[in-house]
Amino acid sequence: MVDTVALLAAYDAQMRMPPGAVPAGVTHEYDGPVLRVVGAHVGRVRAPRDIGVTGAALDRLIARQRDYFRARGQGVEWKVRAHDLPTDLPERLVAAGFVPGAPSAVLIGVSDEVAAEPVLPGGVLLREVSEPDDMRRIADQQTAVWGFDCSWVASDLTTRVDAGPGEITILVAEAGGRVVCSAWVIYHPGSDFVALLGGTTLPDWRGRGLYGALLGARAQKAAARGFRLLHVDASPDSAPILRRRGFQEITASRHYHWNPPE
Repeated sequence: MVDTVALLAAYDAQMRMPPGAVPAGVTHEYDGPVLRVVGAHVGRVRAPRDIGVTGAALDRLIARQRDYFRARGQGVEWKVRAHDLPTDLPERLVAAGFVPGAPSAVLIGVSDEVAAEPVLPGGVLLREVSEPDDMRRIADQQTAVWGFDCSWVASDLTTRVDAGPGEITILVAEAGGRVVCSAWVIYHPGSDFVALLGGTTLPDWRGRGLYGALLGARAQKAAARGFRLLHVDASPDSAPILRRRGFQEITASRHYHWNPPE
């Protein structure tokens, strides 16, 4: 039996605040119990499981984050987990003008159990990349998949590589020189965890095992570096694949977005 209670406790202790190298142009600023991540394509707010502030004081804390990014002319996202406290945090965010995104399943896997040599379809090449041109190609591929502008992904990945090249591995599956699937893994130094991100496949290449191949390859990378646990905020498309590979759901997460009026 998997001890999901212990996994959740480890997640809360180690994965709440972003560790590791801070990309150029990004700053971390505390406002009481919450951390503002400033300078990326969108502002972010991260918090402990229990913010420790309630009622009118919580409303003021929320308003300060919104107004801080309003003054910058920038949007902000506040990440909330289903077991966070106080329990009325989501309602208070909505009352302050934040809009909830779709929920994700927070899944944890064991790297040694998920690691596998990638098996790719004929004509597909798996590469580890780090050059800016490849980051732009990944951003174009992500834009094609999601149907909205993901050009920010190129600068986000490039600045992560520049800030801490040993803290990220970026993989692409290519066919005929075209990026058909991309994914990356971020290593959290001093923790048991890596975060698996990206994991996006072009529609006409789905169902051929590319997501699973890059999943196994990323787990191999994590295990080789001594990271025991794999973390994914999984969409409904990827969650079934991850569960079949032994990932356990420990909670759910949701981003609450506020954007300045146009």
